[in-house]
Amino acid sequence: MRVYNKLVRDKIPEIIRGNGNECEIQIAQKEDKYKLLEKKLQEEVYEFFEDKNIEELADIMEVLFGLAGCLGYTEEDLLIARNKKREERGGFEAGILLKSVR
Repeated sequence: MRVYNKLVRDKIPEIIRGNGNECEIQIAQKEDKYKLLEKKLQEEVYEFFEDKNIEELADIMEVLFGLAGCLGYTEEDLLIARNKKREERGGFEAGILLKSVR
């Protein structure tokens, strides 16, 4: 038996059972969910640093949507805030490195 004690995507227990295995789950209390999502974000960012692929970026995005939800925002709210900030301050496409300001 492997012990994980970590937050997983909603369909993971179903997938595990579909593979003929058993799993024990618990639904996180509302007050614990945010902290678990913060920990999951760290995990996913680390995995992205290791693998540098789009699937890990998608995992990070999903966790960000979960965190937004815990704070009372929707996915759309988060995307609107992103677009507003992008419009006002730009994105990161140009790769501008600010060296100094006088």
